[in-house]
Amino acid sequence: MRALPAIALFLAVAAPTSFLDAQMPTTPPGSPNPAAVVAGTYTADPNHTLVTWSVDHMGLSTYTGIFGDVSGTLTLDPRNLAATTVDITIPVSKVTTANAGLTAHLTRPAANGGHPDFFGPDMAPAHFVSTRVVVAGRRATVSGNLTLNGVTRPVTLAAQFHGAGRTPPQMGGKDNVGFNATATIRRSEFGLGFGVPLVSDEVRLDIAAAFQK
Repeated sequence: MRALPAIALFLAVAAPTSFLDAQMPTTPPGSPNPAAVVAGTYTADPNHTLVTWSVDHMGLSTYTGIFGDVSGTLTLDPRNLAATTVDITIPVSKVTTANAGLTAHLTRPAANGGHPDFFGPDMAPAHFVSTRVVVAGRRATVSGNLTLNGVTRPVTLAAQFHGAGRTPPQMGGKDNVGFNATATIRRSEFGLGFGVPLVSDEVRLDIAAAFQK
């Protein structure tokens, strides 16, 4: 009889997990088939959209950081992909790296009334707006203007369709579409040349973009 309370406690804890497991889909809802894309205006999913940046560190290694909490919209129609538009905002002051000291330096305020070495704590978010999209199969060239540190310059993304599909009701029941993209910029062109050339001027951007509606 003394075992009954322990059994009851086990069931109370295990039951919710078992219930959730039973409700989870057994196959991924997304498909790499472009025919799965639904036309419309999508909102960037901040939980699954990341901009990873990489720089060369003193010719000795590659260092990487991440921008998250991305917002914005994607409007597309599979029947008229050339009319696709992208408008994305990236809060660069929320940058994350694997090193607390480097993250602090990237977001450190300016000293003696000057300019921060990098982003500082209050830099306005970066903003990318597409101007032209050229699609070739599952790939696309997305041209647009990137505004960073108060400077606007043209940037071209090499994008690739990743997948599309509707999540099950218990996971939101929304249409989703995802892409991967790469681009290269020179940070000095945006007034962020601190440390060049010990830390490369060239910055590679690897983007995992998820949108839902």
